[in-house]
Amino acid sequence: MTTPERSDDDVLVPEIVRNAERLANEQGGFPAQEQQPPGLTGRMEPLPDHGESSYTGHDRLAGLRALITGGDSGIGRAVAIAYAREGADVAVNYLPEEQKDAEETAQWVEKAGRKAVLVPGDLREEETCQQVAQQAVEGLGGIDVLVNNAGFQMARTTGLEELRSEDMDRVFKTNLYAMFWLTKAVLPHLHKGASVINVSSIQAFEPSPTLLDYASTKAAINNFTVNLAATVGERGVRVNAVLPGPIWTPLQPATQDGEKLEKFGGDTPIGRAGQPAELAGAFVFLASPREASYVSGTVVGVTGGKPVF
Repeated sequence: MTTPERSDDDVLVPEIVRNAERLANEQGGFPAQEQQPPGLTGRMEPLPDHGESSYTGHDRLAGLRALITGGDSGIGRAVAIAYAREGADVAVNYLPEEQKDAEETAQWVEKAGRKAVLVPGDLREEETCQQVAQQAVEGLGGIDVLVNNAGFQMARTTGLEELRSEDMDRVFKTNLYAMFWLTKAVLPHLHKGASVINVSSIQAFEPSPTLLDYASTKAAINNFTVNLAATVGERGVRVNAVLPGPIWTPLQPATQDGEKLEKFGGDTPIGRAGQPAELAGAFVFLASPREASYVSGTVVGVTGGKPVF
């Protein structure tokens, strides 16, 4: 019997990696560019890869229902596409000004044959978090997976001296308060086998002076993840976090000096920034009641080789 020829390029360098390498420049980053926060996908050059053509599902989340905050673009969109192709219905939370991106994400979910529920709302208000949770439950018929992905940063040049209280409020309320409020609102709807997945950052371990407040919130998210896992483990609910390195999302051109993007991600051992699609597998694994049934209280790094310890 003849063994079929194997292409190492197909096996060891899948489409998702080829796409990421193609999109990066020689320095690992992207052309200089800037947007106003929160940033929109269609204005990015090049457009990120969310797995539109590269992610293939295997029914690992069949029948599950997921609420993803910041699900309109970037990491959130990649997770929404992956979850839908794995068989899950998806509720997408986003800021009202991100409506166009959210509608595009919903289209990808529906193309996968799954239900998409759009739930706009600024999570910096506790009442909004409660409303988002309720609307997601009503739209999906329940929630099995909560992905706390919404986040905000703003790079500064002079560190603490430049930090205004109103700026710090935006970062802490988006990244931390919202996570506490929304998780609290969703927990009564989570049953045995359900999971909460938070989004941390390499900034929790390698903080940049220009992102003092943002890095602080990401370190706190790691602590929140471990503590909540210990609290709800007896209910059969798992809590974990994904810790991205430098990832090409609208947040980058919207929150830092455009020229810095030319080398963005080039300092990783892999030598380039990551694409949102390259994180999707970690979120699918952690959400799977079968594959990650004994995984809770952990942080999974997807950092391009930057150490997580």
